[in-house]
Order: sequence, then C-alpha cells, then structure tokens
Amino acid sequence: MNGLYLVIVSALVFVLAYRFYGAFIAAKVLTLNQYKVTPAFRFEDGHDYVPTNKYVVFGHHFAAIAGAGPLVGPVIAAQFGYLPGALWILIGGVLAGAVHDMVILFASMRYDGKSIAEIAKAQIGDKIGLATSFAVLFLNILAMAGMAVVVVNALHDSPWGTFTIGMTIPIAILVGLYLQFLRPGKIQEATIIGVVLVLLAVVVGPSVQASPTLAPIFTISARGVSIALILYGFIAAALPVWLLLAPRDYLSTYMKIGTIGALALGIIIVGPSVEMPAVTQFCAGGGPVITGPVLPYIFITIACGAISGFHCMISTGTTPKMLMNERSILPVGYGAMLTESFVGMMALIAACALQPADYFAINSTAAHFQALGMQVVDLPMLNQMVGEDVAHRPGGAVSLAVGMAHIFSRIPGLDHLMNYWYHFCIMFEALFIMTIIDAGTRVGRYMFQELIGRVWPKFGDPHWLPGGIIASALVSGAWGYIVLQGSLSTIWPIFGVSNQLLAIITLAISSVVICSMGKARYVWVTGFPWAVLTVVIFWADFLNMFEIYLPQGEMLMFTVSAIMAILVIIISVASLKKCMYLAKTVPASYDTTATVEAEELKHLEQLVAQQDDEGARARRFKELTIAHH
Repeated sequence: MNGLYLVIVSALVFVLAYRFYGAFIAAKVLTLNQYKVTPAFRFEDGHDYVPTNKYVVFGHHFAAIAGAGPLVGPVIAAQFGYLPGALWILIGGVLAGAVHDMVILFASMRYDGKSIAEIAKAQIGDKIGLATSFAVLFLNILAMAGMAVVVVNALHDSPWGTFTIGMTIPIAILVGLYLQFLRPGKIQEATIIGVVLVLLAVVVGPSVQASPTLAPIFTISARGVSIALILYGFIAAALPVWLLLAPRDYLSTYMKIGTIGALALGIIIVGPSVEMPAVTQFCAGGGPVITGPVLPYIFITIACGAISGFHCMISTGTTPKMLMNERSILPVGYGAMLTESFVGMMALIAACALQPADYFAINSTAAHFQALGMQVVDLPMLNQMVGEDVAHRPGGAVSLAVGMAHIFSRIPGLDHLMNYWYHFCIMFEALFIMTIIDAGTRVGRYMFQELIGRVWPKFGDPHWLPGGIIASALVSGAWGYIVLQGSLSTIWPIFGVSNQLLAIITLAISSVVICSMGKARYVWVTGFPWAVLTVVIFWADFLNMFEIYLPQGEMLMFTVSAIMAILVIIISVASLKKCMYLAKTVPASYDTTATVEAEELKHLEQLVAQQDDEGARARRFKELTIAHH
C-alpha cells in the first residue's frame, strides 16, 4: 500500500473532526465565552499568569504535550502491523485525546488556572482532591524521568545535537526579551528572528561536530547531560514563563511542525510503500518488541498521539495561565492534540516504510531477532549510508530516524544526504522531547506548591518567589535522582499504564464538570472514552501485574501499579456518583453561545467602568483580546 493514502485519510479525518466535532463541543457542550475575562488577566503577575499571544500559546502547548510519545509509541506499535496503530491514532485522537485536552483546559480556565487536583477538590471533595494530587504528582515525576533518559540517550557524546539543542536556550531568552521589552506585541518580527537563528544552529551543527576545537566542548557524557537537564528543568520552572519556557517551546514548534510537514511532503513526493503488513503474527502476543497481545497493549503503547494523561498537566498547568481568550480553547486544546495525532501517523508511516525484517532487526535484541529466523534486506546498505551500525537498538527512536532519513534521501537530489538526515532526525527527536522537561517540571512545581499549600498556605501562593524556587528544586531533583541512579529501567515499564490511568482520572473529573454545568445530556462526550479506557487500561494493568511483574519478582513495579490502580478506582467511583447526583439535581442548561456572550458582554462593560484594579484588568482584557477574536 502507498503511504500517501494514510497521509490523505489522516488529514481529512482530522480537519473534519476539528471543523465539526471540535466546534460542536465548543458551542454546545462548553459554550465558550469570548467576553469572559481569563485568569491570565485576572491574576496577571508577569511570572506565571501572563497574557500571551494565542499562536505563542499554541506553540508552547503543542511543544509541551508532544514529547516522545507520538514519535516512539507508533514506531514500537508497528510490530502489530500498520492497521491497529493507524485506527487507534485516528479514532483515539478525535474521540478521546482531543476531547480530554480541550475539556480539562476549559475546566482549569474556569477554576482560575488551577490544577486538576484543585478542580477535583472543588467539584467532588477534599479527599478526592488529595488523592488526585498524589496521583498526578507521582506520574509527573515518572514522566519527567522517562523523558529525560530519552534525551540523555539521544544527546550524550553527540556534539551536533547538544550544540543545536543548547543554542535554543539563549535564542529563546533573546526572543522573550525582544517581545517583553524591545518590541512588545511584535510577534512576527520575533518569530522571524528566532526561527532564522534556530535554523542557523541546525545548519552549523555539522561544522561543530567536525571542529577539533568545538567538538570536545559539546561532547558530553551521559551523566553530564543528565546533570545539565536537571539544572535546565529547575531554571525553566523558576524563571518567568515569558523569558524562557514560552518562547523556547514556541520556536521548537516551528521545527517540529516544519519537520513533520516536510516528512508529509516527502511521503507525497516519494510515495513510499508501506512494507509492514496490515496485521502481523505478533498481534496474538510474543512479539520481539512488545511481548503482549495487540489488545490491550496497543492502548498503552500509543499514548501521546491518541490520548495521554500527561496532557492534563499542561492543560491545567501553564496553558490556562497564558490564554487570553476562551475562544482559543478550541485551536489550542482540540487542535494541538489533532496536530500531535498527525505527527504520530507520520511516525507510523516512516517506520512501516522499512522492510519488516529490517524494522525488527533494529527494534529487537540480537538474540530475539535470531529467534525470528528473518534475514535483513536493506539494513547493510542503510548502515553504510548513515555511517553507523543501527541494528539491535530498540526503543523506537533509531528506527524512526532511519525511516525518516530513508524517505528524505529518496527525494530527487537529496540521495547523498542520508547521513545528514539521520543525525538531523535524531536531534529532532531530542528537541521534541526536551520541551516536556521544562513545561513538565514547571507544572510539577505548581502541583507541589498546591499540595504543600494545604498545610502551609503561604507555600501554596504561586506568586511567592521562595516557594516557587524551592518547589522547582525539589521536583527537578526528584526526577533527576531517578535518572542519575539509573533505576528508570524498573519504572519505565509502568509509565505507559500510569499515563493512561491519569487520562481516566482526567476524563472522570471532566465528566463531573460537564454535569455541574447542567449539560448532563452531553456527558457522553467524555463518558464514552472514560468507559472504554477504563476497561482496556485496567486489563493491561492486570496483565502487567500478574503475568509479568509478580512472576518475575518485580515487587516495586507491582506495588506502584497497585497503588495507582486503587487511586484511580477511588476517584472514578466518586466521580461517577457525583455525575449521577448532579444529573438529578442541577437544572438542565440550554444556553447558547449567543445568549451567554450577550450576558457576559454586559458584565464586562460593568467591569470596564470600575475605577479599581479589577476594572483596569478588564479594560486591558478588552483592549488586547476582543478586537482579535
């Protein structure tokens, strides 16, 4: 089958879903209100709550949610064939992932930019809020450690990648200062400057790698890269959001979307054949990459790209504190997730364009591959073209880079650049993942401050600088300790399940929010993916616990999985009871966007007339946003 067919089908599905289903949720379920003053203005402090251009917020949000998942997950899932992964990305992205991100982002904005734990506390009760706090913070630390290790593996002893990734930091700071002080509001000028500098860093990278003077400076060991990442996570979480985190994520998005767009264009030009069959013999289990069967393991193998619980940390962390208008919830919440799903589909096509034997040779150990009885086809030639042996390097990142480079090199005139494309793709993957480190650590800081704020209210104040610095240090130190100790190999296998358990929590609480608005008739929007995900993820968790962890004596993983499952059950049951109660007691609301906006516009004019701080914030909101929406 020609890979172009999957590109066309994916693009059509996602565009139609955004135009109709996303718009339906925005207008009928959430009833977004463009005249409602957002938390970014009401609590503006120049540090965390910062009104930010919607395109910059989209860039930050997309960069923060799109880490390793949409790149690596679909590549690993290719062992089942192209069809299971493609169906889960299309269906899951539209009906589950984008809904998950959009609704919880809306809820956070209506709750002053607070975390999902605070929303649970307000909607269901203090005990459920506390259980949610522990579950989310625990997963955040696991996620940061997992993402950091992937970055370390991609950048250690790689001067090209280290130089390019490192240069995005001072470039982002320059863009942040440019927009804040030199030319406020001139987003186009700042974008041109930043993108040109980032592309220059990419182009100069090979020269740095070949330089006898510069190469040793940027050739850093795995431990050195780990320490650098910990320091970066701390600094990015503690600094004002406009100075480093937002501009860096925004600029990274251009490279991310640009590269994926180039890959889609390459697929259109080259028309690569999808060599992997629709389904393989490993759907029943016993595969060399994933030992379990396609059901239920496809649902935890492809998380980001279909649905990911980690996204709720961004949707209730940095993004709601930056959005200037509720109308932007649709493109940022729903649109960014569909963009990520498209990234996942491109990664799946790139992996499936390899010969099956070559794919399995790259993604399995030597012993496992030998047991398959397969003979490599193009792998010796690919090794020669990229300049290194890529066999038996499991994890998905290498095979994705080889697949992308193989497609790029088949474009007329670019066939001699296979080595360049391979190393560029490795660097690109590291850049993709790096953006999770800064945003995730900052969100962890928010959650930790909220948790400690329960017993020490001053610490929970996001505007109190010492609390922010201490929380940033503790969160970055927690995931950094796991990375430095090298114990991630015992924790990474449960990350996929834990991530999706958090998605169940998010969908449960989102369902409560919808019912509390008098929209119980629309609860199926979140209730359907909540129910489906509960069945398949608990199924996968059960298989992990009793067929893998317990027989192998992995009691740490068994215990952590059990704790996470119990927390999810407690929160889900409480949410279900609350939904049933609200459906009976809250009068049904049939408000339309027109009616709520007409009422809110009157309220906004009243606020604007006030001669106090609240009036000043309302006037600033009206001046900066109403004319642009």
